[in-house]
Amino acid sequence: MSELPVVVVGAGPVGLAAAAEVVERGLPVLVLERGAAAGAAVSQWHHVRLFSRWQELVAPAGARLLEPTGWCAPEPGTYPTGEEWAARYLRPLAEVLGERVRFGAEVVGVARRGRDRVVDDGRDSEPLTVHVRTAAGEERITARAVIDASGTWNGPNPLGGDGLPAIGETAAADRISYQVPNLTDPGVAGRFAGRHVVVAGSGHSALTALVALAELAEREPATRVTWLLRRGAVGTVFGGGDADQLPARGALGTRARAAVRAGHVVVVTGFRTETVRRQDDGRLVLVSDLGARVEEVDEVVVVTGFRPDLSWLSELRVSLDPVLQAPVALAPLIDPNVHSCGTVYPHGVNELSHPEPNVFLVGMKSYGRAPTFLAMTGYEQVRSVVAAVAGDREAAERVELVLPDTGVCGGSGVFDAAGDDTHSADTAGDGGCCGAPSVAELTLSAPGR
Repeated sequence: MSELPVVVVGAGPVGLAAAAEVVERGLPVLVLERGAAAGAAVSQWHHVRLFSRWQELVAPAGARLLEPTGWCAPEPGTYPTGEEWAARYLRPLAEVLGERVRFGAEVVGVARRGRDRVVDDGRDSEPLTVHVRTAAGEERITARAVIDASGTWNGPNPLGGDGLPAIGETAAADRISYQVPNLTDPGVAGRFAGRHVVVAGSGHSALTALVALAELAEREPATRVTWLLRRGAVGTVFGGGDADQLPARGALGTRARAAVRAGHVVVVTGFRTETVRRQDDGRLVLVSDLGARVEEVDEVVVVTGFRPDLSWLSELRVSLDPVLQAPVALAPLIDPNVHSCGTVYPHGVNELSHPEPNVFLVGMKSYGRAPTFLAMTGYEQVRSVVAAVAGDREAAERVELVLPDTGVCGGSGVFDAAGDDTHSADTAGDGGCCGAPSVAELTLSAPGR
């Protein structure tokens, strides 16, 4: 099978890093991206500024491919927006990879050639077949390995507190959005200015939305912002502040905390949305499972995390944790229900392998519904995975990364990459220790304000 390509699904940051690693190993590679350009998902939140610096957002293998082309590396200590990340790094890297990247190619299934998931025989000798849908029709691509870096962007969690859409949520879609609004766009800002906006979510995407909406409220005093938290108390939601080893991540929480203290944001805790009702005037009423109400709502911003699409992996023997939908060996390290200091460490092929040979979920997809992901984590994942595919087990098992601490110790919901909310690898955090800021002085509103 040495002549067969390694197929990478997704031309986002981690997928392109995987392709660069494969190229360096001298193996054939094919990246399949259903979007029209590299970083298609990143471009959908183009206005959001990341809290990781350029030095943490460029994969080492990607930089090595780009440097001979005369690529001008961004200033390493600065913070790009999503659009800058895509324009200055992701799209140039895809151009260097050239015909190895195919756009408009949607993967709809992967299987072992000639065998469904029930058949034992040949699973370690037959290649994989990747079923692809394009504008020209369907095709099959035979692969030596499949690296799924398709992410979770297209699977936002609903507003409903039980993981399913709240009653009436779908019918109210005209007033509900599932990403951070771009308030630098006058048209978008006009939709929110002077309105009652509810933000649901407790991660860094929620904090980003709250800070932007608080700034809008300062300019447009009639703007009201209500923040719904499912948890019973604010707790460590604002992060580690000055103790965070990613300074911009800590600063984001500090700004959100200040917005709450200043009265620009009203916090409602313990609110798990069960029903969305439309008033006679077209505005919404949100009702919790305990009967609490938030009324006269004009817009709802739902940033409660994402979930992986596993449907097209149904004929493969992937072993996933029943709670997080992450690989079983990785899940205990990232479970927000039990997460504590130091339990998340850089990981690779050992944690990402499945009973199905040469199939790997990497990047955001590998974390399932867990909330602890950084781009640099994904870059280390694919370095290890590709080394294993190439037969270099020593390199595959070597750790080449140290992750930054958040400055927050333990507890659920501290992070946001998929459990409570995120937009990408680096609008989210990773695990760390201690020094969480006190929020005891905050006055929280009663439900129904």
